Order: sequence, then C-alpha cells, then structure tokens
Amino acid sequence: MYSLFSGFAVSFSLILAVGAQNAFVLRQGLRRAHVFWIALACSVLDAILICAGILGFGALATAAPWFETVLLWGGAAFLIWYGWQNAKSAWRGGNALEAATDDAQTLRQALTTLAALSLLNPHLYLDTVVFVGSISAQYDNQLAFGIGAVVASFTFFFSLSYGARLLRPLFANPRAWQVLDGGIALIMWAIAAKLLLS
Repeated sequence: MYSLFSGFAVSFSLILAVGAQNAFVLRQGLRRAHVFWIALACSVLDAILICAGILGFGALATAAPWFETVLLWGGAAFLIWYGWQNAKSAWRGGNALEAATDDAQTLRQALTTLAALSLLNPHLYLDTVVFVGSISAQYDNQLAFGIGAVVASFTFFFSLSYGARLLRPLFANPRAWQVLDGGIALIMWAIAAKLLLS
C-alpha cells in the first residue's frame, strides 16, 4: 500500500504543475470539445511513459544523447508557435463561451495538437520516464508504485477535463477568454524560454 500511495503522490505532484498539456486540456474542457478523448489520450500517454520508465527505458537519454536535443528544439519551436496562436486570439478577443463551443477543431486535429504539445516536451519524458522510473527503483514493490502513478494520471486528467465545466459561468465573459488565451500564450513562451535557456 505504501508503494501504491507513494507512486500516486509522486505522479500527481509532477502533473499538477501548469504546463502546455494541462493548459490545452483545460481549454478543451471549458469548450466541452472532445473532453473524454482528450482526457483518455493524456492518461494513456502518461501510463505508457510511466511503464517505460519503470521498466528501465530511462537509459534512452544516455544511450542517444541527440534525442534530448531534438526534443528540446522541436518542442521549443512548437511552444512558441502555439503561444503565438493563443496570443493572437487574446488580442482579437470577443470570444464568449457560446461562440467557443462550435468545436473549431475536429477530434483528429485536437489529438494531433495534444500529441505535439505532449511528445515534443522534453519535460514529459524527464518527469515520467526518467524521474518516476528512477524513483520507482527505490521501492520493493515497483508494480504497486507504477499502478499508483498511473491512477494519479487518470485521476488528474479526467478531473481537470470534466472539472473545467465548473468555470463555464466565468468564461461566458469574452474578457475571461482573452485573459485565458493570454495566460496560455505566456505559459507556452515561458516553457519554451526555459527549454532554450536551461
């Protein structure tokens, strides 16, 4: 039980930080756009990477040092572009929640954007594969630790996706969308800057 709860706590604390993926999930939840599939995709992706880390694939970064560099530059470029898209939306303004519920993106487009935000982010691999994987080695019951970590991912992403609707009254105001889009743009650019300057 201790390993299970430890895995849950470690994974949940890592996911909790506001990042590109979480900002996108929140935005989709507010729009009620493909909520279930976005939450499921995030959870399954995390589960795969957590399992990879626990099974010892964290050595990939050591075996192929170029892999991290490719992720770094590709991820930073995508975050800058995605931030720019949100900054333009914030500048234009005028989008109340009612106008934003038309599912501007198809499910395929939403999942493609999510995949790029997730897979081009080196921190995702560091958090799940390297960090969770290395911490799990300290526990006798790595399976329980992994189950706890995976349950934390499912709990967080489904809570964020479906919990976002509680904020819908706030986002009936076009100004709130401008603030959200502007905030997301700043988060994307801050993450990109951190990647490039670290």
